[in-house]
Amino acid sequence: MTALLEARDLTIALDDRPVVQQAGLALAAGDFVGLLGPNGAGKTTLLRALAGLLPPQSGAVLMDGQPLAALPAADRARRLAYLPQGAECHWPLSVAALVALGRLPHRAPWAALSPVDIAAIDAAMAFTDVRHLADRPITRLSGGERARVLLARALAVDPAILLADEPVAGLDPGHQLDVMALLAARAQAGGAVLVVLHDLTLAARFCRRLVLLQAGRILADGPPEAVLTPANLRAAYGIDAHISHTDDGLLVVPGKRL
Repeated sequence: MTALLEARDLTIALDDRPVVQQAGLALAAGDFVGLLGPNGAGKTTLLRALAGLLPPQSGAVLMDGQPLAALPAADRARRLAYLPQGAECHWPLSVAALVALGRLPHRAPWAALSPVDIAAIDAAMAFTDVRHLADRPITRLSGGERARVLLARALAVDPAILLADEPVAGLDPGHQLDVMALLAARAQAGGAVLVVLHDLTLAARFCRRLVLLQAGRILADGPPEAVLTPANLRAAYGIDAHISHTDDGLLVVPGKRL
């Protein structure tokens, strides 16, 4: 099966300094993958390269088997949605208007919303449970509400691939669970989802597969039990951790710094 999105031997440099080195990663329909690693490991850089926002120094990013850089920007925008880390909303747009921005890749310039656009916007707002906020200014929402609205904007694209950079950062535990459940449901519906996370237990509970970065290289790639091992956590984070199995999946509690 052809991967929806793939990195092949990807090296990315910032200011002539390699940040990601020889990374190989493939996403298929139905994948929900957590991208883990310590601060500075290259997670955001890799995600931005997969979104076509950073050119690789070497290697390639492929979408549906074709070089991403060679595809028209409009085609990429219809197939892939990128939710950046800490996205801010400074204009008091209504929630409905903000979610509607997700339909821009599907519309001609200045064209009115089509029935297909309206249906996609409504479906995204229903999926993320923000319909009741439609007329509220985005600047007047709580952090949890805003996170769901920004996710709705990405989903309104109706993308085959969703890349999300720390979408639960700063949220309380209940809203973290809500957002992770929405991302998991998106993958279960046939999408490919790659999400950057720092909470190892949350990643193990929801993601079917984890990719662990260490110093710009992929240290481990596989199911949570194979990736979140004492040896890998020592190598990546420099910690000893207590790992136990629960009904909800692995529970990872950092013990001490090495």
